[in-house]
Amino acid sequence: MLPTSTDVLVVGAGPTGLATALTLAQRGVAVTVLDRLAAPPTTSRAAVVHAYTLEVLDRIDAAAPLIAQAVRTPRFTVRDRDRVLLSVPFHELPSRFPYALLVSQAVTEAVLTEKLAELGVHIRRPCQLTGLSNAGDDMLAQVDGEALRARFVVGADGLHSTVRQLAGIGFTGGSDEESFVLADVRVRSVLPRNEAALFLARPGPLVWAPLPGGVVRLVAAVASAPAEPDAAYLQALLDERGPARRPDRVTEVLWGSRFRVHHRIADTFRAGPVLLAGDAGHVHSPAGGQGMNLGICDAVALGTAVADVFDGGPETLLDDYSARQRPMAEDVLSFAAGLTRLAGVSPARRPARDVLLRLLGAVPPARRRIALRLSGLSHRERTPG
Repeated sequence: MLPTSTDVLVVGAGPTGLATALTLAQRGVAVTVLDRLAAPPTTSRAAVVHAYTLEVLDRIDAAAPLIAQAVRTPRFTVRDRDRVLLSVPFHELPSRFPYALLVSQAVTEAVLTEKLAELGVHIRRPCQLTGLSNAGDDMLAQVDGEALRARFVVGADGLHSTVRQLAGIGFTGGSDEESFVLADVRVRSVLPRNEAALFLARPGPLVWAPLPGGVVRLVAAVASAPAEPDAAYLQALLDERGPARRPDRVTEVLWGSRFRVHHRIADTFRAGPVLLAGDAGHVHSPAGGQGMNLGICDAVALGTAVADVFDGGPETLLDDYSARQRPMAEDVLSFAAGLTRLAGVSPARRPARDVLLRLLGAVPPARRRIALRLSGLSHRERTPG
């Protein structure tokens, strides 16, 4: 049964909503979390957690249990078939977490859910938000026909955010839509099992990332992705874009799906007591593995700002959140789009691209800047605490 009131209503129980709720609950703020799904998804979906995100998760005591269940990768490579064009050294990062973490999103969500349960916060499922209206200093939410009063409402409900739409916040960006296929497979491969790789190919990029248990995550931009990619389809992608001299061989498909994305960003992350975080505020290409990471960073920054307000801080802290996180989102959108364009250069320009990447890889300061950018640590200086 839903409560009739709460300090903060969080809509969406993905990593962003869960991290927001955990940040609030640890500060003693009463939080209610809703999700429209009857049960959490068990598929892997987003599969990389970068160093800066681990630093952020460590602030809410969620990094250690996640690290214990994941693959640590000390480097990231950019390849053109068998040639390594660029090796990005995560092991040199100025962080307590000098690696990228490869782990199923389902595990990330389970860790955050367990930490919330320890604080007595449980996800309300399935619940559908159908209305939002002002009620004095509070918001009145309609949830499956019941009224719930909240001081603040957080939209962490993804691309098609009901919160964003009910708050009347615009969601702008280009009209071009990108199609992606993603799958978890078992493969016979000579590629290192502690290293993620981005293969640049004229038809589009292919990400190859090892997960725990001998599983490999594949993500590829394609013209039109099938709803359930089979072994033959995924093998064709690897043959077209992956290693050539000693090609991978798909032996089992554990899970596969497709998704489409626009590059879009919300006009603002705050409309009075309504706040946005994660995909509700920004969506973009998965190139570089930035989406969930930025959402988690949004979440902890937002949860901290809201908790500070409940502790007597000014509500301008919430404007500060929007003013800080939105430019970060714009930066990530630009970066992800650039990586996608890098993969799709014309055959005539590929030699120049490859030479440029090799030159960057040979210059330690350039390598370091790329590692800081991918890891999210380049955003650290913008974020208090």
